[in-house]
Amino acid sequence: MKKRFVNLCIVSALLALFASCSTSPEYTTYSGPNYIMFADTLFELPVQENGEVFELPIVATRACDYDRTLAVEIIDSKSNATEGRHYALKSNTVTIKAGELVGNVEVLGYHDNIEVSDSIGFGLRLVTNKDSQWDLYGTDTNVWLKKACKFDINAFTGYCFIISTFINNYVQTTDGRLTYSIVDPENENTIIIKDYFYDGYDVRIKFLTDDVLNPLIEFEEQQFGPTSEAFGTLYGEEGIINMYQPTMYTSYYSSCEKFIFQYMTLYVPSMTPPTTVGVFVNAVEWISDDEAEKLKREGY
Repeated sequence: MKKRFVNLCIVSALLALFASCSTSPEYTTYSGPNYIMFADTLFELPVQENGEVFELPIVATRACDYDRTLAVEIIDSKSNATEGRHYALKSNTVTIKAGELVGNVEVLGYHDNIEVSDSIGFGLRLVTNKDSQWDLYGTDTNVWLKKACKFDINAFTGYCFIISTFINNYVQTTDGRLTYSIVDPENENTIIIKDYFYDGYDVRIKFLTDDVLNPLIEFEEQQFGPTSEAFGTLYGEEGIINMYQPTMYTSYYSSCEKFIFQYMTLYVPSMTPPTTVGVFVNAVEWISDDEAEKLKREGY
């Protein structure tokens, strides 16, 4: 909520500034305080192998006819990431050029030195005169580093192993299922997991790749399996269980660790009325051929 509030206030201030800085005689020039601050109180950086340099904007409420260079310091008390190991500042200063309102602090993250499970970050502070500090926002920001891996659809093909709360509840003979997947030839960024829970019932899953920090999956409603195998009897006219994506839960994937974490709602559509079986959680991990052969020998 604080982050959204800060963003809203900064945008409102800048809109007011732009409205008042017009050269038209109908408007007057902005003459309020000259504040400088980070554009946000929190930045999340998806650190990939491509060596991307991230820009953290600082904003001013007034433009000046000269360059303004400010120092940037790391706040040790708000940092558990190590400078030089996990990240580097391209410069310990930032410049807002003459006539402009925005400058950028440049940060480089070191992908190989960050683990997927790490929760690390650091604090930054602008060193400014007291007169240019807006008490409402201050001069600090926090930066979180998150390891991110490039999406490759082929990393989610081949053998995979499924564990599921559905298996725990309804399958007494095993604690997991070994199967395999292929690329869907008809749909972009989509795989087909063959015989997902039951032989002859494949499932299509699509990867959403637009936002590296939110690697989500989605799937359309489709057949899951027969009630006769799942529950030992025929339910409904067709005896088929369908699955769909529940809206209240988020299903996602990890390119770094090659797994998906999926919520699914199961129901029997041909019953009157259609009857929900429940909401279940699946974790699907892609494994090597050698690991798959070992699992086969163990009876999976």
